[in-house]
Amino acid sequence: MTKVPVLKVVIVGDANVGKTSLLRRYCEGKFESSRVATIGVDFQTKVVDLPEGQVKLSIWDMAGQEHFSVIRTGFYRGSLVTALVFDVTDQESFDHLERWQQEVAGSVNEQDFVVVGINIDLDRAVNSGAPKTFSDNLGAPYIETSALTGVGVEDMFIEIAQRAFAKISKS
Repeated sequence: MTKVPVLKVVIVGDANVGKTSLLRRYCEGKFESSRVATIGVDFQTKVVDLPEGQVKLSIWDMAGQEHFSVIRTGFYRGSLVTALVFDVTDQESFDHLERWQQEVAGSVNEQDFVVVGINIDLDRAVNSGAPKTFSDNLGAPYIETSALTGVGVEDMFIEIAQRAFAKISKS
């Protein structure tokens, strides 16, 4: 029996953008309209079928509140890919992505990123060109999602799994 590699990935972004909703939609197939904010960190696992074989994603959902920044940095270590999540209805959450990227990059060398816009089912405040430019500058893909409808959610996590698997395959 072949051992399934465990790939640690993290999801970061401002508080209340929908990181936990994305994770629950993907791992549990459900959407909860009201949620309590994540305290510190939460995680879930999911086995993903890639063309190269199965991998197990260990997905760490980081609390977005500023007062958790001290503990977050320790949880970034060992991660292979980070999803930088912002709410397309909230310009400020997009404006903070560079700070999130720098926070992670300060703890993990040569981190891969995926830029994720959530809530595409709602009225957008962030022009889709700005996140694409931001992601291009990082050398990262940009994926738009809706935790409510499920649009783009599986694509997001498959992209993350493929990037994480590619990193361990190189080493």
